Amino acid sequence: MSKVLAVDLGGTKIYSALVNRSGEITSGDIRPTNAQDGYQGVVKRILASIARVNTLDEPAVGVGVAVPAYIDPQEGRILFAPNLKWQAVDLKKDLEDALGLPVWLDNDANLAALGEHRYGAGKGYHNLVYITVSTGVGGGLILDGKLYRGAFGGAGEFGHMIAAPEGPGCSCGNIGCLEGVASGCAIKREAQNLVKSGRGHHMLSLAGTIEKIDARVVGQAAAEGDLDAQEILARAGRYLGIAIASVANLLNPEVFIIGGGVACGVGKLILDPAFNEAYRRTYPPYRDSLKIVPAVLRAQTGVLGAAAYAWDQLDQIKR
Repeated sequence: MSKVLAVDLGGTKIYSALVNRSGEITSGDIRPTNAQDGYQGVVKRILASIARVNTLDEPAVGVGVAVPAYIDPQEGRILFAPNLKWQAVDLKKDLEDALGLPVWLDNDANLAALGEHRYGAGKGYHNLVYITVSTGVGGGLILDGKLYRGAFGGAGEFGHMIAAPEGPGCSCGNIGCLEGVASGCAIKREAQNLVKSGRGHHMLSLAGTIEKIDARVVGQAAAEGDLDAQEILARAGRYLGIAIASVANLLNPEVFIIGGGVACGVGKLILDPAFNEAYRRTYPPYRDSLKIVPAVLRAQTGVLGAAAYAWDQLDQIKR
């Protein structure tokens, strides 16, 4: 049975896998990215990871790569990868030269959406919105069964929708972005500020120091009944719901899939407030069709999305 190589390249780890058309991972390798080694160092680690899974018994027919980057959709060149500190690099060509196989790259959030659509919570839906709530907020769109990138490859930047017009500044330079009020970094900031004001004692006791309070600590405290932590997550969820309602009113998708480490970690503590707020703000005729579900692929979302993308490209070549 033919297989493709799939690589989920992140700022901290590389996950490579050999994947068949059904989405079954037959071998995998996870290793640190070591981004501090620079572009050439990371390429060597990607190739070493691929070599570990691309055995002679199961040679791959193509390679899909999910990258946390802005990518030229026509050429496949990486324009900017902030977490990796890359600019204007041609990872596609470098991997093709080294492997002798066709390679296809796309943004990691786009491919996470494709992975959930093909193999996860979005299976069977033709129109879905995938939102990842992690350190930042991102996402991808599947419209009429196909990944939608927009005119210039930038569709799905949910983290930079304006959810709180008078809110805090965002790393992008704008004011009130969803990422600035609902991401892991935003939750961390809110919790640390609360502790500095003299509240949030349970979160501080769990973390030990203010500096160690993060979204994981807030989630743990909330699960243990801490009202301050629960309110921080509920507020983030309400902002997420505002953004979801805006997209629901614009695109009317069948389902919203929420993934990412923060959202999956705290679950209903953020998803329930998000649904309630989104339901309240969605155009009344479509409220009852609003559906928000958690992602199911978790750590495999990116690598399975990269595999699905490679299979799609190979199928286009055959036509």
